[in-house]
Amino acid sequence: MRLAVGGLALLMLAACADKTGAPRAFAGADPVEGLRLIDRHGCAACHRIPGVAWPEGRTGGSLAGVGARPMLAGRLPNQPRVMAIFVRDASLLAPDIGMPPMPLTEAEARDVAAYLYTLDDD
Repeated sequence: MRLAVGGLALLMLAACADKTGAPRAFAGADPVEGLRLIDRHGCAACHRIPGVAWPEGRTGGSLAGVGARPMLAGRLPNQPRVMAIFVRDASLLAPDIGMPPMPLTEAEARDVAAYLYTLDDD
């Protein structure tokens, strides 16, 4: 496990280069399904999420514009692989984050990330 986390850390450091305008999409990921999963798993209980009318959580902050942000949680490169890992289990990448692990498969996490990347302006 340590080797995998260490390898991911190296991958993330390499991803820190300015990639403004870099594609942030997953082949085969479905943003419509991502929104359905966000709704089903209650992500809006903690986050304000465009496309979800209620509830409008404030604990985890707004996800409006997350697709255009250069960093996730203020410290992780906003890249598709990182986003998918983060939405599935944020504590793997940022142990001090209060977000609980989500019961998502890898494919479902990719769908959620695909939806979040549609949220590219505030």
